Amino acid sequence: MTQPGAVPRFPTSLGASDPDTITLLGRDLATDLMGKVGFGELALWLVTQRRPTPSQVRVFEAVLVALADHGFTPTAIAARLTYLSAPDSVQGALAAGLLGGGSRFLGVTEDAGRFLSDVLAGAGQPLPTDDAGWDVLALAAMTKVRAERKFVPGLGHPVHKVTDPRTPALIAIADEEGLRGPHLRLFEAIGRVHPQVLGRTLPLNGAGTCGAALADLGLPPELLRGFALLARTAGLLGQLAEERRRPVGMDIYLAVERGAENLPPEPA
Repeated sequence: MTQPGAVPRFPTSLGASDPDTITLLGRDLATDLMGKVGFGELALWLVTQRRPTPSQVRVFEAVLVALADHGFTPTAIAARLTYLSAPDSVQGALAAGLLGGGSRFLGVTEDAGRFLSDVLAGAGQPLPTDDAGWDVLALAAMTKVRAERKFVPGLGHPVHKVTDPRTPALIAIADEEGLRGPHLRLFEAIGRVHPQVLGRTLPLNGAGTCGAALADLGLPPELLRGFALLARTAGLLGQLAEERRRPVGMDIYLAVERGAENLPPEPA
């Protein structure tokens, strides 16, 4: 708004509506998109504002499937217990689960994408063209991280101690679609060389692999956690639906309550 009394303008290329139509991404929602575009394709299209290719959609949807649910994780427990406490608030239960997406669960997707993007940005051009070259770059990155007493996001898993089954599956899908790009190549190289630095072997976890795959789709690292949360929303909704059919929230609560041990306060 440049003049007093002028009508404010709020430009957008996303959704808009009038009394007769709804427009989304420059298309008529009812006639051009509904029944013709899958939700995964639409989600990717909304963020990039470019219609994705079938190959990009396949990799993207594989990521969403990989991150949707992973059992009784803290996010699922939080959602179920919130639903137990407030069954009238599905949105509160979903929000409780999503708010737990951080550096240990779900947030690893973004953290890994950021880490890999930073390493690639500092590597200069041209990037390696074979595994040996990627290994050199990965070894340098691992050595730096070790010297700084930090951790590589996406390395290790609390349950899968040898191989996270999602990792080779997602890499294979990206390879089949010609989208096994520099982020995935670097992440794979970290999986090969990290024992030289850490003195032990850890698996590349699925969340980190998803971050690498999303970054190879050209998505900004700052938004990658959002895609993990998008996927987990479906999983949490499934958790709540199961909680209605076969509730365990009360048992979880009572197990903690009955196992509580009352101790005197620790001295300051």
